[in-house]
Amino acid sequence: MPDDEGHPSVEEIELGPVLSALADPLRRRVVRELAAEPDGAARTCSSFGLPVSKATVTHHFRALREAGLIRQVDRGNSRMASLRRADIEQRFPGLLGIVAAEPQE
Repeated sequence: MPDDEGHPSVEEIELGPVLSALADPLRRRVVRELAAEPDGAARTCSSFGLPVSKATVTHHFRALREAGLIRQVDRGNSRMASLRRADIEQRFPGLLGIVAAEPQE
């Protein structure tokens, strides 16, 4: 069962929701940028500079969080996002490497 913030446990991360979240190019961009950061790095949602409204940014990050790709933590008046690298590698070995290797648009 997902925690209070909507993060599924490692065992609950399923391929369908992960692939659905990654189907959007902006969400792949977020995952690609987080994958390029050191393990455990966290960034604010606004630091990605997504060319969409704040409400749409919130939607994209919720999709990534509920799929199990990122973990979000409240930090004052913003939320920090970090890649669940070890969890994704455990469930789907090599998937993050494929996303990280995709040419940027």
